[in-house]
Amino acid sequence: MIPLLRRDLMLATRAGGGFGLALVFFLIVIVLVPFGVGPETDILSRIAPGILWVAALLAALLSLDRIFALDHEDGTLTLIATAPVPLETVAVAKSLVHWITTGLPLTIAAPFLGVLLQLDPAGFAAVAGSLLLGTPALSVIGTFGAALTVGVRRGGLLLSLLVLPLYVPTLIFGAEVARRGVAELELTTPLLMLAGITAGAVALLPFATAAVLRMNLR
Repeated sequence: MIPLLRRDLMLATRAGGGFGLALVFFLIVIVLVPFGVGPETDILSRIAPGILWVAALLAALLSLDRIFALDHEDGTLTLIATAPVPLETVAVAKSLVHWITTGLPLTIAAPFLGVLLQLDPAGFAAVAGSLLLGTPALSVIGTFGAALTVGVRRGGLLLSLLVLPLYVPTLIFGAEVARRGVAELELTTPLLMLAGITAGAVALLPFATAAVLRMNLR
């Protein structure tokens, strides 16, 4: 697993690998929101937690089609499938690389970009914490969606349509954690729900991803 992680991280961070694309998109969305809704501080502060989460979710979608598509095109995925490495391990490695190169940078950047949306400083920790807990689920779910569309020509739009409904529970509870953090309300219920979604996705979806890959590679 370690060599696969090292290889995918190297490919993701090299020129043209897509590293930083999600972060740039995240920044652009956050910068554009005040132009769309107006400069009123009260409005921006109220919608900031939800906007940060929606922007992070959409940014995470950008690189999903790269998870398996490039390896499938050059035949690497077939070689990996025949190697003495369980496909479940491959799915975990792909998800982890996606989170390291996409979810983690978004989590770190969110509180700083929240300043542009007049996010209350009291909500910085809640926003970062909710993204830290929720973005792994986005990566694991996205990896499953990418496996479903392996071999589909121009499957990017189809991938988005498949994955977005699965992202909704994570979005709901992640944004609720951030909103309650800003309002200094009790966080236990939405935090536990978000943690449960992430734990369930991490525990179950690698097996589903591996099964789908086996079917698509026959």
